[in-house]
Amino acid sequence: MKVYIVFLRGINVGGKNKIKMADLKKTLEAAGLAKVQTYLQSGNVLFMSEEEAVEPLRQRIEQEISKAVGVSPKVILRTVEELELILGSCPYDADALLEGESIQISVLTEMPPQQTADILSNGKSDKDEFQIHGGEIYFLFRQSVLDSKLASNIQKLGDTATTRNWNTMNKLAELAAAMLI
Repeated sequence: MKVYIVFLRGINVGGKNKIKMADLKKTLEAAGLAKVQTYLQSGNVLFMSEEEAVEPLRQRIEQEISKAVGVSPKVILRTVEELELILGSCPYDADALLEGESIQISVLTEMPPQQTADILSNGKSDKDEFQIHGGEIYFLFRQSVLDSKLASNIQKLGDTATTRNWNTMNKLAELAAAMLI
């Protein structure tokens, strides 16, 4: 069985698209996924499945969630191996972060078009930067994300991306690795 990580976009944010994690877990278990566990309220789910075809699995999860809870979040799916690669490919050194600095990673549903870099470049400054690597975008914020023009431009990417902080991504990798034992 393979370990998968689901990143749901746009749920439980600002009181919109509310999904209880217990309900989400039950929905995915009823859909035949094994060892389902959630992490935080922002739509992080880990599970095991024998299914190999990622796109049909992703679409099925979207449909099951929509049918069960009446909310249709975008589902972004990665394997545990892909998550490990994402973390290992980070161009920023998490150990060298200064007080107030953070790394965030956006995972995308597909390879980003050139327009993505153009949108994000409008918010780039000497304080904040980004790098696109495949289906992920890495951000280094040297100030509060709330004060960042670059961070505000992430929302302009639409529903093709969802963003998690460095600590969350590492915790998901830890939980996924534990499922393999």
